[in-house]
Amino acid sequence: MTEFVRKRVANAKNDILSGLTVALALVPEAVAFAFVAGVDPLVGLYAAFMIGLITSVFGGRPGMISGATGALAVVMVHLVAEGNAMGAEGEELGLYYLFATVILMGIIQMLAGVLKLGKFVRLIPHPVMMGFVNGLAIVIFLSQLAMFKEFVDGDKVWMQGGDLFLMLGLVLLTMGIMWGLPKIKATAKLPEALIGIIVVSAIVILGNLDVATVGSFIRDGGGEGLKGGLPQFQFDIFNKVPMTWETLKFIGPYAVILAAIGLIESLMTLNLIDELTETRGNSNRECLAQGGANIVTGLFGGMGGCAMIGQSIINIKGGGRTRLSGIVAAITLLMFILFASGLIEQVPIAALVGVMFMVVIGTFAWSSFRILNKIPLTDAIVLIAVSSLTVFFDLAVAVIAGVIMSALAFSWESAKRIRARKHVREDGTKVYEIWGPLFFGSIQAFNNKFDVNNDPDQVEIDFMESRVSDHSALEAIWALVGKYEEAGKKVKVKHLSEECQALMIKASPRLASVIEHNVDDPRYHVMAKVMK
Repeated sequence: MTEFVRKRVANAKNDILSGLTVALALVPEAVAFAFVAGVDPLVGLYAAFMIGLITSVFGGRPGMISGATGALAVVMVHLVAEGNAMGAEGEELGLYYLFATVILMGIIQMLAGVLKLGKFVRLIPHPVMMGFVNGLAIVIFLSQLAMFKEFVDGDKVWMQGGDLFLMLGLVLLTMGIMWGLPKIKATAKLPEALIGIIVVSAIVILGNLDVATVGSFIRDGGGEGLKGGLPQFQFDIFNKVPMTWETLKFIGPYAVILAAIGLIESLMTLNLIDELTETRGNSNRECLAQGGANIVTGLFGGMGGCAMIGQSIINIKGGGRTRLSGIVAAITLLMFILFASGLIEQVPIAALVGVMFMVVIGTFAWSSFRILNKIPLTDAIVLIAVSSLTVFFDLAVAVIAGVIMSALAFSWESAKRIRARKHVREDGTKVYEIWGPLFFGSIQAFNNKFDVNNDPDQVEIDFMESRVSDHSALEAIWALVGKYEEAGKKVKVKHLSEECQALMIKASPRLASVIEHNVDDPRYHVMAKVMK
């Protein structure tokens, strides 16, 4: 117990400093995603605070950061727009429909946790994971390019001339500090991202440089600044959103999509952090925490959210390992909103862009270029496809498509592994020893192994080295036995698992005479126990 406490206390400094860095990086992200969704910046900031705090305390992955995310915001924008069209001008019904949808989204996510569906993230193949990481790194990079635009006569255009070079210089300075600081022995333990933000902010403020800041970013987007109070319970949800079947039909599909995207992104980020820290998170607990957090944030005026891979990696790279880092980040963000809005609004966007560019470099799986020509072609195709789909569509579509592609490729390869060793005994019985998995994909190859017309009157099919995997395989065996019987030949089936025997006899009691039950073979009894 003493050792446990000592380790936690020893890392407290890293957790606190890393949490402060994450809080600074959360501000522009939450504000930007709120603008994407078409809601007030405070709606995004409140979501980042509430979701970040709740998941840090109750989540299944210490050190992982959650908040408002772009993957959810791009879905929410359509919901908000449709909701606004349902009410009078200025009524902002879309916002309240958003809150109701986020609450339903949270309920769905909690159900996933109760039903222990989080474990299915383990079925995601490594090429899909690498594709997800690469695609997300590209998405983060592309989202930062928008920061290189400025308003000119009401239109947003790319920076040019001195403004562009100044922006690039500050970004590169931030990246240089983050790259060089850990290489200096005396400063190796300092949080490089936080130091980079502080140094660049000081240069801008003391040098009175005319560059985009967090404050100008919010005002250019139509906001009035970060100043706000504590989140308030949204009683108007129940007054403005009718609790009817029509409402459920409207918000239900959005809630399901948001819940799926949120869980996939959260659980895949959890897996990534597990790999980086060489520890193990609890996926089902994370589902429950994400769901509970979204219910709370919907009730208190937040836009909902999930795990944030960029901020999570900033936290891990900064030394954040325990729940304290996420708690500090969430509470610091609230303090910014309540008391330090003036200071945080002076932070230059260039510093935050530099931090995110370093996150992109750290997130992208550069080893994928080296291994592309060394891994199976199907895995390479899956990796590239998932990366592309993440960029052009969204995370949920990319991951689901990647898993399906991997499953089909695995089925195809497994289907080619079915073998049949044939020999004839002294008594004239022809024996087929089946090797490999028998399932829907290998049935055709399995059937091609047999020569019903030319086989002798006595045939034995031995499944000792095979595994009957699904109902299609059972049907194939049943049909094969039927062909032999129609040809007037006797067939025996040996070494089927007890489960398979029971299913076949249940489907057709006459097969009981075909299946050999009492097998005098110690290997079979060992295999039967293993399969159980």
